[in-house]
Amino acid sequence: MCPIITRIVNLSLQTGLFPTDCKFASIKPLLKKSTLDKDDLKSYRPISNLSFLSKLIERVVADRLTSHLTSNLLFNSHQSAYRKFHSTETALLSVQNDLLMSMDKGSISALLLLDLSAAFDTVDHTILLHRLQHWFGISDIALLWFKSFLSDRCQSVRTAESTSLPTSLSFGVPQGSVLGPILFSLYTKPLSSLISKHPDIQHHLYADDTQIYLSFSPSKTTAALTLIESCLQQIFSWMTANKLSVNPDKTEYLLIGSKLPEHPPSINLGSATATSSDHARNLGFIFQADLSADKHISGVVKSCFCHIRDLRRIRSCLSRSAAIIIANALVHSRLDYCNSLYFGLPKYSIHRLQKIQNCLARVVTRSAHMAHTSPILKSLHWLPIQFRIQFKLNCITHRLLSLNQPIYLNATVAQRTNSHTVRSSSFCPLIVPSFRKKCAGYRSFSYAAPHLWNHLPDSVRSAPSYYSFRRQLKTYLFNQAFPT
Repeated sequence: MCPIITRIVNLSLQTGLFPTDCKFASIKPLLKKSTLDKDDLKSYRPISNLSFLSKLIERVVADRLTSHLTSNLLFNSHQSAYRKFHSTETALLSVQNDLLMSMDKGSISALLLLDLSAAFDTVDHTILLHRLQHWFGISDIALLWFKSFLSDRCQSVRTAESTSLPTSLSFGVPQGSVLGPILFSLYTKPLSSLISKHPDIQHHLYADDTQIYLSFSPSKTTAALTLIESCLQQIFSWMTANKLSVNPDKTEYLLIGSKLPEHPPSINLGSATATSSDHARNLGFIFQADLSADKHISGVVKSCFCHIRDLRRIRSCLSRSAAIIIANALVHSRLDYCNSLYFGLPKYSIHRLQKIQNCLARVVTRSAHMAHTSPILKSLHWLPIQFRIQFKLNCITHRLLSLNQPIYLNATVAQRTNSHTVRSSSFCPLIVPSFRKKCAGYRSFSYAAPHLWNHLPDSVRSAPSYYSFRRQLKTYLFNQAFPT
């Protein structure tokens, strides 16, 4: 099949035409949660299924498009979705760093999490093609190919009982496609340019999730919120002109700081008003007004112990290797998600997470309920929670220093300086910022990255590749966690 598929892909690229048979999508509605009303259409999430050949052609184009955008520095530096070396974790790490540094100075920060209504489904094809041509330099056959890819698409909804008649799609990027999310990111790049005209307001994008935030002195709260409302009006106007819509009912607003006003002021969202909440879910991580992460950790504890109970019920039917795979997939994945944001939290917070791993290790190894866990964790070669946090932060720092990716974290780490203490060493330590007292600043990435990096042995820092660095780093941290 390979020569035939290669021929089809090459013909599509040469002629600028996307195969018509690959433009059909089969939509399967899935209930979001079992507790939701099955008769309410809003309770369902549409899952779009496209043909394998369609995604194969898209993958080839996506690789070439990404190469073009990267080599010409055309990517939006404030967009973290669908980009190599970028993730929800790096985005949240950057935002939390800014908020912690402001909190350390005694400032208050207003954080708004904007929610778009059916963002991918309302993209205007004419605007998108114009943007591809004039913002990103795509022309001739390449532009013709994208026009063919977007036009004359159709879909039908399929359930267990029946299938609807095909319906044409005049707007939106194809759901379930390889190129759809990338095209949406390019479509919204002017939004970053618009927000950047307000130098005091910072922002970050992750696909259709937009967060803007502003730090200010408590005495200037009214003026700061007025500035945010002015920026929001421009954002809403841009959204309307580009066929996008902000959902004010799902837009979250937080005031973050150590000393917040007793009666937090609200923010005008045009047709609605947003009042300050004490917490909000941001890209899967719960942000609180004091950035303590207590509510997020409580959610992780509840979810993980639920999975551990299920694993305990079937453990007798599983081999040790199978149990380890399930444990890593269901529990460790939750413990490791955005765990770099846990750095500097109080010991009792980390201990709550460590209790999860201890319980998981006993279930996997079928040990006694009160068995000491250090030998068990060592036998499983699992790093304890505190060392997993250090592992993640050091890996992000290595990417940052070796590849300068993601670029928005560059400014959070001070430039390296020449070492004057050890002449025989070529290592140039990172500058570790100092703070008046141990408070919010010591939890920031600006402090954590250089502090942890400078304490690594030179043999680990100078590893020839990223993967060898990870291996040596784990070995070093493992020996620190379980000294002989």
